[in-house]
Amino acid sequence: MIHTDMFAAPTVSSSQAIHDSAQINRSASDTHTKQIANVQLTDVRFSYDHGRSWALDGISFDIHRGEYICILGANGSGKSTLGRILAGFVSPDAGQVDLMGQTVFSGTHADEQAYRQARHHIGMVFQNPEDQIVTTVVQDDVAFGVENLGVPHDHIATRVHQALEQVDMLDFALADPSRLSGGQQQRVAIAGALAMHPGMLVLDEPVAMLDDAGRQEVSGIIQRLRDEKTTIINITHMFEDARTADRLIVLDHGTLAYDGRPNAFLNSPELLKAHGLEDIREQELGAQPLSMASDTKNTHEKRKQALAIDHVTFTFSDAHKPALSDVSFSANQGEIIAIVGRNGSGKSTLARLICALAKPQQGSIEVNGINAYGARGHRGRRLRKSLRACVGYVMQHPERQLFADTVEADVAYGPHNLGCSDDQTRQRVDETLEFLGIAAYAERSPFALSGGQQRLAAIAGVIASEPTVLVLDEPTAGLDAHARSRMYTLIAQLKAQGTTIIMTTHSHDEAELLSDKVALLHHGSLLAFGEPKDVLPLYDEITDRALNLHAHSDKRQQGFNPSDRSPIAKKSSWIHLLDPRVKMVSALVMMFTAFAIHSLWQLAWAAVVVCGIVGMSRLGIRHVLQTVKILLAMLVVMGVLNLLVTRSGTVLFQWGIVMVTDAGIMSAVLYTCRFALVVMLGAVVMQTTTPTEMTDSMESLLSPLKRWGFHVQELALVMSLALRFIPTLTREARQIIDAQAARGGSVETGSPIERVKALASIVVPVFAGALRHADNVSLALDARCYEGGSGRTHFRMLKTHKKDYCFLAGSVFYIALLFAIPAIF
Repeated sequence: MIHTDMFAAPTVSSSQAIHDSAQINRSASDTHTKQIANVQLTDVRFSYDHGRSWALDGISFDIHRGEYICILGANGSGKSTLGRILAGFVSPDAGQVDLMGQTVFSGTHADEQAYRQARHHIGMVFQNPEDQIVTTVVQDDVAFGVENLGVPHDHIATRVHQALEQVDMLDFALADPSRLSGGQQQRVAIAGALAMHPGMLVLDEPVAMLDDAGRQEVSGIIQRLRDEKTTIINITHMFEDARTADRLIVLDHGTLAYDGRPNAFLNSPELLKAHGLEDIREQELGAQPLSMASDTKNTHEKRKQALAIDHVTFTFSDAHKPALSDVSFSANQGEIIAIVGRNGSGKSTLARLICALAKPQQGSIEVNGINAYGARGHRGRRLRKSLRACVGYVMQHPERQLFADTVEADVAYGPHNLGCSDDQTRQRVDETLEFLGIAAYAERSPFALSGGQQRLAAIAGVIASEPTVLVLDEPTAGLDAHARSRMYTLIAQLKAQGTTIIMTTHSHDEAELLSDKVALLHHGSLLAFGEPKDVLPLYDEITDRALNLHAHSDKRQQGFNPSDRSPIAKKSSWIHLLDPRVKMVSALVMMFTAFAIHSLWQLAWAAVVVCGIVGMSRLGIRHVLQTVKILLAMLVVMGVLNLLVTRSGTVLFQWGIVMVTDAGIMSAVLYTCRFALVVMLGAVVMQTTTPTEMTDSMESLLSPLKRWGFHVQELALVMSLALRFIPTLTREARQIIDAQAARGGSVETGSPIERVKALASIVVPVFAGALRHADNVSLALDARCYEGGSGRTHFRMLKTHKKDYCFLAGSVFYIALLFAIPAIF
């Protein structure tokens, strides 16, 4: 039931609101007559299809220095498009655009030089932070935009430190951004924009992936920037953000629907409903929680147990501490369990474990009495397939679950794998698409849909399998009010049908509204489990404590040292601290000289040196061998083949055509061992040198080629981006594999031929993902003012020290003795 009486302000008509808006604009204009507007848009129009339809149509307004503007609108209203125009990324098709005192577009002409000048004073934070991060070390990424602005080296470290401190990420200054949670990545992206000291900051859904503490921290950042008279444009779905703004701009189907005081619009149910922004969640909270299905809730004790998590501990292979530690709780049929906790608390990891997409090191998980972790081989695969027939999984980014050619085929994937007939599959697909309101897109490619439509298509693919247990990972992140309402309706209907729902969420309100019980995770441990009224106050306490720690702690020296020679030098080994140019050149020369090894004495000398380098790196021989074990296995196979094909020398053994000679043994040993030493040396270099250091070294070493016109800096950047996004594309491929497996696919449980076919189906979506990332990265480079390396300064200066010269001298001695050994022996 919708309770409109909870709003304090009387209902305002649309015409009255527009009249008030005009008065406010005239008043604001009078106040700022002596100021130069940061933004002036005049009758701006923008189309994606050459004028057949308009994403923005007739947009006109001014934004002055120091104003805090919030932009609201339903999905597809044109908010992100407007944000890109305000940030200077794209030019419109018509109208006039003035940014930061520069007329960048007028009539049909775009002034590229004016756009470049304007972008130097504008910061932009995208909706998806992963596409805005361009390097492989947090502090280097924050410094990237500052370097492009040509800020002197001595000042870059100060800016980076201040920006990371503002977003509470100093402790992660040396981390790899690709290994951070989504919320942490968003903070890094915000820090990257803040470090550039922009005069205007454009934020596109900056808190969508953050927990409550993170959202409040960002609100604090916004307030500090307002005090500094920074112009802020916040594109958001959050009404609480909009209420604190100086002005509210509302878009509706590409037109300017409202421009004025926030409360005059937000306190009007009539206006909210008219423009597709009615916040059902806020009104529902004034009523009763979703446990409105009281008949279900009151009979929980009669229902069978659907999920049992018993003392589960899970640690990632490259982590030093568990992501989950001794977690235990259970859920009955028809219950909704909300899993809450701060970013990085283990919520998404637990969701994957419930779906048998990863295996805990300790403990067990039973779904409908099936424990998929208790057996191996064929029986284990059969159990996993049985479990996935009753468990549905909607990922944090469900649009990345799509892999089929059409929406219809993607939705049919699960029912088909469950053994449904063609008629049954067709019925399930039609009913699911109709319910979610996307039946019109059945024949379209899922990759051609908008973001919101892709999310609904991905959810349809899970719902069509009719799971008895449904796992939802942040199901409403980034959704507008109508989409959230639709999701809540879906959850209510599934609960009424007896479906058990496990839902991760950042939102206290959402957990209170939807759940029967709440599991609170903190640093991987289950801090509390029980009724929302008992657990959520503890969650609020953790959030408040995190904010107080951030507000009062002095973190000036924590996790950040601009003088660090290597961002991964936490082990502080001699090899880690070497100048990467010296390390890479020396290692490459040593690798090439390995082909000159033709005797056991030479092999022994090379083995001593390589093992010594491994020892100095403090990585450990066992660890290095473990990281290259696949390559070593291949070398052993090649060595055996070399042994069998060598016919020269004294015959030691012969059986039919198989002949083993002393020369063959020597050849096999030398072949295998020298290549093994090369592989081990390469592994040491890769594990003691970050990709950022490698690209900086490459730029430095190739710099003499600039005189012949080679774009060395651009080449180094391309290498850096490739290294940066390889893990991302690998992870997305893994997500697609998980999506297939979670819907009964054959990637893990089918025959070898079925597995090959399933793997082949991921090629298209991964390629589409690569193109999407490439497009977004180009925008990210614009946002960080990258202009081909012209006038760039450097945050991390490469300098050689005594230890570097010692290592070079040692390398020369090694090579000289290697070539001298044949003459000595």
